[in-house]
Amino acid sequence: MTPMRSRVAVTGGSGKLGRAVIAELLAHGWDVVNLDLAVPAQPLCPFTRVDLTDYGQAVEALTGVDDRHRGVDALVHLAAIPGPGMVTNAATFANNMTATYNVFSAARLAGIRNVVWASSETLLGLPFDVPPPYVPVDEEYPARPETAYSLAKHLEEQMAAQFCRWEPEMKMIGLRFSNVMEPGDYDGFPAFDADPLLRSWNLWGYIDARDGAQAVRRALEHQATGLDIFIIANADTVMSRTSSDLISEVHPDVPVRRELGPHETLLSIDKARRVLGYEPAHSWRDHIKD
Repeated sequence: MTPMRSRVAVTGGSGKLGRAVIAELLAHGWDVVNLDLAVPAQPLCPFTRVDLTDYGQAVEALTGVDDRHRGVDALVHLAAIPGPGMVTNAATFANNMTATYNVFSAARLAGIRNVVWASSETLLGLPFDVPPPYVPVDEEYPARPETAYSLAKHLEEQMAAQFCRWEPEMKMIGLRFSNVMEPGDYDGFPAFDADPLLRSWNLWGYIDARDGAQAVRRALEHQATGLDIFIIANADTVMSRTSSDLISEVHPDVPVRRELGPHETLLSIDKARRVLGYEPAHSWRDHIKD
């Protein structure tokens, strides 16, 4: 039996990625509490309904809630309006920035020094109406937010850097997740082949929720201090066509920095592999074969 690690709060634990993260952490010996506005359909751990745009609620949620817990040792922050256009721009920005500031600040107040949160692939320049500077894209070029949603994500990364400056013992890891998918989504993938432009907005990337959860766990367990940022995607694309053919057709003038595997992701996960030991274990291709 895996020994208990420590208690971790997962904000947004009722969502698609959150459910997978909770299951992964429980399977590896973590004690987990779910903090969300949405009630989970199938509770896996203690749940508390929290509005994280209210600073007082954020502080209480991390320092103790009656019979749920008496404080947590680590934080996974996934709660957000999960993409552009779902509500108006100002509402997206106000909700996500306020909630993230409140959670980061509450974590600092509570003495939590292990924080992992959902940044976004959108900071790479999505929807790539302006082509990327090179492929595979990585964490090395400056963020290129194109929406109110991605602007908030960019500022969250800048904010995290300052929290780490204020608290040198703090570790904050931002995971730039690609488009989150579950096995039930994979039946529709073969239809993407009809038009490469359908998914060119994120260079044909995706992340299986279970692999996203693995990345979260590895980031929590990674021994470090300070801020770090990682792209988290699956090892392959959503397409049957080769990655080289896709980039040649859609972005023929973009430099390809190295030889590509047949279906290799164009959202580089090299850093996550090297530093975190992240290795995707799932692919839509395996699901379709079944």
